[in-house]
Amino acid sequence: MTRIDDTFARLKTQNQKAFVAYIMAGDTDYDTSLEVLQGLPDAGVDIIELGVPFTDPMADGSTIQLAGQRALAGGQTLTKTLQIATKFRETNQTTPIVLMGYYNPIYSMGVDTFLTAASEAGIDGLIIVDLPPEEDVELCLPAQEAGLNFIRLATPTSDAARLPKVLQNTSGFVYYVSMTGVTGSAAVQAVDVKPEVDRIKASTDLPVIVGFGVKTPEAARDIAAIADGTVVGSAIVERIGRGDAPADVLSFVKTLADAAHS
Repeated sequence: MTRIDDTFARLKTQNQKAFVAYIMAGDTDYDTSLEVLQGLPDAGVDIIELGVPFTDPMADGSTIQLAGQRALAGGQTLTKTLQIATKFRETNQTTPIVLMGYYNPIYSMGVDTFLTAASEAGIDGLIIVDLPPEEDVELCLPAQEAGLNFIRLATPTSDAARLPKVLQNTSGFVYYVSMTGVTGSAAVQAVDVKPEVDRIKASTDLPVIVGFGVKTPEAARDIAAIADGTVVGSAIVERIGRGDAPADVLSFVKTLADAAHS
């Protein structure tokens, strides 16, 4: 049982859905991202997705691309991202952290070195968007051997022939990308997503969490009602990027979490 497994088990006993929040490590600087990160659990976040800045984030829309650029300009690295997680773990040993990003920084560090460092930093899972199932030997299988969940993305194009491959070796939860395109590109509608969530849940016992296009408390509530939870990223990152105080960002996060939990 990982922290992610424990979190979903707890939420199930409480008859609640999961609220997952994404922020970019190092945005707008190290101290700001650490302050926001440390405040997320008290704002109601059940699972944290911590973005690793990368120069070519092809799955991300402009909001998260700009966040990565701000972080990189401030000197953020994969090593410093793990340092932020280590700092978070000094005061919180229960909230899961999932690193979300791309394979190149991990490859550059070295898979074995990275997995050792990630485990020591208290990382619970990985979402590496540019590693398909055909490349499981690269990172997925070693990560699971190291005790980390490897969370896979399912999309509207994951048809009946592709879905079993996507679900193979996935653990923790399945992240359903609600639309084709990049993060933050459009608003998602629960009525459009429910049949796809039901289709995925028919093929796995893992929780299915929906992200991309969830921007408001109302959308978080509606999506959580038809899935096992929801992810909000761009709407939070946008507020960080425009210079909102961490306390104001966290107040917004709480409105999203309260809605998802309702």
